[in-house]
Amino acid sequence: MNYIEREKQLGVLSMSKCCATETDIYLPKPATVNETNLMNETELYLRLSMDDGPLEYVPGQFVEVSVAGIGEAPISISSSPTQSDGFELVVRRIGNVTNAIHNLKAGSKVGIRGPFGGGCYPVEQAKGKNLVFICGGIGLVPQRSFIKYAMDHRDDYGSVTVLVGTRSSDERFFHSELSDWAGRDDMELLETVDVADDGWEGNVGVVTTLIPQIEAELVDAHVFICGPPIMYKFVLIALAERQIRHERIYVNLERKMKCGVGKCGHCQINNNYACMDGPVFRYSDLGSIPEAI
Repeated sequence: MNYIEREKQLGVLSMSKCCATETDIYLPKPATVNETNLMNETELYLRLSMDDGPLEYVPGQFVEVSVAGIGEAPISISSSPTQSDGFELVVRRIGNVTNAIHNLKAGSKVGIRGPFGGGCYPVEQAKGKNLVFICGGIGLVPQRSFIKYAMDHRDDYGSVTVLVGTRSSDERFFHSELSDWAGRDDMELLETVDVADDGWEGNVGVVTTLIPQIEAELVDAHVFICGPPIMYKFVLIALAERQIRHERIYVNLERKMKCGVGKCGHCQINNNYACMDGPVFRYSDLGSIPEAI
C-alpha cells in the first residue's frame, strides 16, 4: 500500500470533492479574481474565489485555469485550505494562456476546473515529524500550501525548515512573507541566490549549498522537493549522502501536468499519471522509474 492509499484511508483526501460523481470534470466553473500582484517580472500572484462557494482542496492539488477564447493551463494552488478568503495561485508568464492571465485585474472572470491531484502532501502521515521543504525558484509556490497549512496547525508537526533558492535576488517573490517566516521562532528559513547583486547579503550558491546547515533537522524528517528538473538530481544526491531514506522523500512533479484528468498522456510516467497519481510522489514509489525525475 503506497502513501496515497494510506492518506485516503485516513480521510485526508475526502477534504476534496474533485472526484464527486455529480461534478463534470470537463466543465469549468466561474471564478472571480479578487486581487492581483506582479511579484517580479514573470510571476503574478492572484487571489480568487469560486462564484458558487468555497473551493475545497488539499495541499498539493492544482486547478485548471481557463481564459475565454484563449485556453487553459494547470496551476498549482499556493494557499492553505485553512484560508477562508478564497484561494491563491502564482502564474509564471510563459505562453498565450499565462500571458492572458497576467492581463487579468480584480473583478475579472476565469473558469476553474478541479481541484485535481490524487497524490497530495501527506498532511496526516507527517504529523509529529520534522518537515523540510527544499524549493527552487517557482517550486516554492506549491510547497507554500503545505508550509502554511503546517504553520496553521503548528502543534501537529515537529520542526519546520524551508530552503529557498532563486537564480537572482530580482527573481525572488513573496518578499514580505519570507521576511515574516525568517522572523518566526517556530520555523527556520534559509535562502540563497545563484548569482548575487550588490544589494544581496545572504548566501550565494545553488540550493544544495544550504543542506549542510540543516543536518540536525534532516534527522527523521519528511523532505519535500519542488523546483526545476536539474535541481532534483543534485538535491537527491545530497540527501543520499546523508542516508535519508527514500520513503521519507517526496517530490512534486507538477511541471509535467496538462489536462488534469489523465486523458492527454502528457504527464504519463510509465503507469503513473502526474495529474492523477500525483503531483506529489514519494520517492521510493518512483525508484524504478528514473525518467520520472
